[in-house]
Amino acid sequence: MPLALRDPATDRKLWLAVGASLLLHGGLLSLNFQFPDATRAVKDKALEIILVNSKSARRPSEAQALAQANLDGGGNVDDNRRAKTPLPPSARQQAGADLEQKQRRVQELEARQQKLLAEARSKATAAPQEQREAQPEPVPALSGRELASSALAMARMEAEIARNVDEYNKRPRKKNIGTRADEYRFAQYVEDWRLKVERVGTLNYPEAAKGKLYGSLVLSVSIQSDGVVQKIEINRSSGHRTLDDAARRIVQMASPYAPFPPDIRRDTDIIEITRTWSFTRGDALETR
Repeated sequence: MPLALRDPATDRKLWLAVGASLLLHGGLLSLNFQFPDATRAVKDKALEIILVNSKSARRPSEAQALAQANLDGGGNVDDNRRAKTPLPPSARQQAGADLEQKQRRVQELEARQQKLLAEARSKATAAPQEQREAQPEPVPALSGRELASSALAMARMEAEIARNVDEYNKRPRKKNIGTRADEYRFAQYVEDWRLKVERVGTLNYPEAAKGKLYGSLVLSVSIQSDGVVQKIEINRSSGHRTLDDAARRIVQMASPYAPFPPDIRRDTDIIEITRTWSFTRGDALETR
């Protein structure tokens, strides 16, 4: 069967359509698309927020900032300026500021009260002097809470002072007697103590030290008013434990000592005697 003949007009329209399609696709492919810069757009549109102290009925065409009202120009100069805020800077609040302020207030009140007490005592004991004219300092009014806090602080201070005084009064009256000088009231008592210690120490010289160990040590003995030994303390060792232990044992063997005489007992509860003990080559004990 022979092929049908094609219409030349139809072929021409087909080629024109194909050419137009190629031209259209080529034009589209030649276009260059690019995404806009988001950071630049945000930067260009970013406006500062300020407060203005006037307003205008007309909205500005190009706003330079955001405010609580429209303002299209203002001021009395031609320069491009921006007014500062008329509000004062807000005070900074810190944690614990209220507590620190109250503590400083209590310290100030305590210092003021101590000053007033010192002035009152000086006026009571000192001779009357010429009064000087002076402008009195204004005393700030105190609130009830401050007065209560001050009274509580003063009560605590008075209680602490009273407790310290009471504890001090309860302490035993102690007399320390060294090797340099002795008060006349204690001289005879200390001499009797020395003679007794040397006699007992020589008679009970340590067997382990006879003919072998010699040396000296510094020893303190605390004696109560009834002659009983309260404490024995070695201030400087002889370097030999045998001699140190022998000195402690001799003090205990010689006790109890004589009670305090009345002239010593009236103001002394404990006598602490410090002496140098020497274990000599003659197997004898000497104190000085």
